[in-house]
Amino acid sequence: MKSFPGTPGTLTSLTLRISQCIFAVGSIASMATTPSFFNFTAFCYLIASMGLQVIWSFMLALLDAYAWMRKKVLHNPVLVSLFVVGDWVTATLSLAAASASAGITVLYFNDLGHCNLGEECQKYQISVALAFMSWITIFMSSLIMLWLLAAG
Repeated sequence: MKSFPGTPGTLTSLTLRISQCIFAVGSIASMATTPSFFNFTAFCYLIASMGLQVIWSFMLALLDAYAWMRKKVLHNPVLVSLFVVGDWVTATLSLAAASASAGITVLYFNDLGHCNLGEECQKYQISVALAFMSWITIFMSSLIMLWLLAAG
């Protein structure tokens, strides 16, 4: 397999994984600090999806850090296939959760005018924005993994 930026075990891959974790944790923290997020199913789904994203990205960040410290690039086809499937699953879940939460945020708080709480609405919007930023980074990782597998 060819080695290019973003392959497992490189600094670029480690940076992408850490940014995925940071954005997902930020999204969870912003959503969970509101008193009534549990009233909306999409917001609960966002927290669940971002929680899975944190676990997946953190485990791969640890693997990338270990491989980077050992100066090894992980090119095992079975391992790369696992990364591809995991990245695509978490990317799909993250996009679905972020999109559903964005739709609820726009519907309830902009279109229906139920946003009298100010700070709570801003936290919902920040959470959705961070979820989309997390999705962008996981999507980049998933494309790199798919490219690596195809170039194998």
